[in-house]
Amino acid sequence: MTKTNLDLTCPVARTLDIVGERWTLLIIRDLLSGTMRFQDFQERLPGMAPNVLSDRLKTLEAHRLVRRDFYSDHPPRAAYTLTDQGRELGIVVLALGRWGMRNLAGKLNKGLHHEEAFRHLAQADEALKRRPVQRGKAAAKAAS
Repeated sequence: MTKTNLDLTCPVARTLDIVGERWTLLIIRDLLSGTMRFQDFQERLPGMAPNVLSDRLKTLEAHRLVRRDFYSDHPPRAAYTLTDQGRELGIVVLALGRWGMRNLAGKLNKGLHHEEAFRHLAQADEALKRRPVQRGKAAAKAAS
């Protein structure tokens, strides 16, 4: 089935074309803490099929949000890291998490471990504090 773009004129719709698939923002959330291997994602995101994980990572890499570095040739194994452009989405992921904790706390699955959700948010928040997202002239200067 061919995926169609939501709206070529709207930046929100175009962004959702890239990150709006199920699991994608959770991959970004987990990468905020640092580099991860494929098997790390499988452990942290139980229930996501390996082919779905592979597809999401390829999409993120194609849009330069994630960088893939091979650390083994036989068998081929890679580690994934957020690019600066991908790290910028961390602000969005944190905002979604904070909104969810404020507005959905009473509606969340009773099996959800709130401590784990807080831990994920705290890790992402600390990662962004250690290495803040740079924009504009500061980002261009850092890249050169």
